[in-house]
Amino acid sequence: SIASADMDLNQLEAFLTAQTKKQGGITSDQAAVIAKFWKNHRTEIHESLISQSRWDNVLKNMNWRVDLKSQLRHIDQINTPVAIVEMELGKNGQ
Repeated sequence: SIASADMDLNQLEAFLTAQTKKQGGITSDQAAVIAKFWKNHRTEIHESLISQSRWDNVLKNMNWRVDLKSQLRHIDQINTPVAIVEMELGKNGQ
């Protein structure tokens, strides 16, 4: 929960306090250890979660346009916008 929410120190303190008051929760000593660990390793944990959730492919280029239909068989379809999106994917790090 702490890592997925990327909690700041105030959020962390409130979360750990709630966990210590919970039936079957953690002790205040355990909360202190978790808080110290999070303070020292927050950046590395966050970067690790991001790299694990990233796809192998990355977006290299994107082109888009919006077309309006100006001539159709039925009048209610005229000026209907149509979005055309072209995405170029590549391998991460290449």
